[in-house]
Amino acid sequence: MMRTSPYLCRLVFTAALATPLHSAESVATILERQTSELFGAIDTGSPAVWERYLHSNAVITDENGAVYSKPEMVKQIRPLPPNVSGHLVLQDFHVRLAGSTAIATYVIDEHESFHGHELHCQYRNTDTWVKEASGWRILAMQELALRTDPPSIQLPPGQLAQYVGRYALSPTKTYEIRMKDGHLEGQEASQSPEALLPEAPDMLFVPGKPRYRDVFQRAPDGHITGFAERREAWDLVWTRLP
Repeated sequence: MMRTSPYLCRLVFTAALATPLHSAESVATILERQTSELFGAIDTGSPAVWERYLHSNAVITDENGAVYSKPEMVKQIRPLPPNVSGHLVLQDFHVRLAGSTAIATYVIDEHESFHGHELHCQYRNTDTWVKEASGWRILAMQELALRTDPPSIQLPPGQLAQYVGRYALSPTKTYEIRMKDGHLEGQEASQSPEALLPEAPDMLFVPGKPRYRDVFQRAPDGHITGFAERREAWDLVWTRLP
């Protein structure tokens, strides 16, 4: 994948590399094969493959929001550093055609070994290919990191009970946290209840919403005064009601 970090993404791609073109090949087959070559070239540190398949005016946006031109992207293709290896699997590859333009979307399933530690990530890529006399070339590539829920921890029932109560974001918007069968659940007025799991003391999350955290706030004497519903870097502060 396209990462500025030397620790990520120069990984082994298992799909077969270049094979001869056949006139009967579908566009989807061609683009899937060329995509396989691109990610295979990351492992081998072969910038020539990216040089070949990127359009001269290509724009590449990585999962961190950084934007690269073709020369900048090609320059990043280099072998993995020592003690880093991995395995990439191309999944869910689909293509839609519009004349001489094709949109490909797919998932990269990444398993990485980093200095003896195992990591697993997934990315959703969307590529725009255009047909030129020399073949299909990528004009735009965008990568999104697919988020997953963090691991939860066990907290003593007494500590879980501290979060139970009613909270208000505004006079008309309230949220209730309660215990049910030894676990926490939360419910906003007029909405369905949702499970709440602890990621750390005073930090809860809702399964399936990995972008959000509830970070509880305490007064100097230790009692809970509310929580910040953290949406990425932005907080919505809920105040505990009497």
